[in-house]
Parts: sequence; structure tokens; C-alpha cells
Amino acid sequence: MTSFSLEALAARIAARAASDAGSSYTKSLLDAPHRAAKKLGEEAVEAVIAAIEGDRTALTAEAADVLYHLLVVLQAGGV
Repeated sequence: MTSFSLEALAARIAARAASDAGSSYTKSLLDAPHRAAKKLGEEAVEAVIAAIEGDRTALTAEAADVLYHLLVVLQAGGV
């Protein structure tokens, strides 16, 4: 398993703010905060569904998506 921290992910997202939107999904979300927020909501719903269904594998993947999109939304909002 690869080492992971929210701080490292937040730093990577912040670094992508200076990249080209054509080559960075993160940058494309940072340029469209409404789209990033919508994706956060979609991923949260998917995490809830996985939790209700008791699907540990799907819940793990969806939780990662929620955290990533939350950090993108926070970065876009200057938080």
C-alpha cells in the first residue's frame, strides 16, 4: 500500500493550479468551481450508496474520490 496524506494531496492540488487545464483534470476543476462542487456532491452520493450496500471496496474508492474533490473545492474557494 502506498503512503498517503491529505496534506500531500492538498499540496499536489495547489501545485496543479499553475498547470494547463488541457493536461490537468485538477486544473480544469479549479477553473470551474461549480463543476468541482457538483462532482463533490456526486461522489458523496456514491459513497453513501456504497456504505448502505455494505460494499467495502466501492466505499473505499468513493471515499478517496470524495476527499479529492473536497480538497479541490477547498482550494478553489481559497480555504
